[in-house]
Amino acid sequence: MAEKEKKNKMKIKNVFDGSLLVSDTASKHVPFILYLAFLGIVYIGNRFSSESLLRKTKALQDEIKELNSESISTFSELMNNSKQSTVIQELRKREMGLDESTIPPNIVKVKPEDYVGYEK
Repeated sequence: MAEKEKKNKMKIKNVFDGSLLVSDTASKHVPFILYLAFLGIVYIGNRFSSESLLRKTKALQDEIKELNSESISTFSELMNNSKQSTVIQELRKREMGLDESTIPPNIVKVKPEDYVGYEK
């Protein structure tokens, strides 16, 4: 039991003084250590990439909200400008010489016998 405690103390001592890195057991594990370092680098790169993607997504969502509100306001303005009363006011303001028709439209009635020879 005393030997086990001595070995444990030697291992801890070896870690702190750096002699563990020079020993044969450490040189056996170099590929594994390099593999862990590579995985750490991949993990950091993946996290950076995902955070960048999230920032871009947030910016695009903000832009979509902005464009949606602009679309609604433009549509509202278009509906207001296309009213008959607004069109007449604009025509009078610009003095284009056009007037509103006061004569109602004529209704054209077609008899069924006039359809002879035409396909529906």
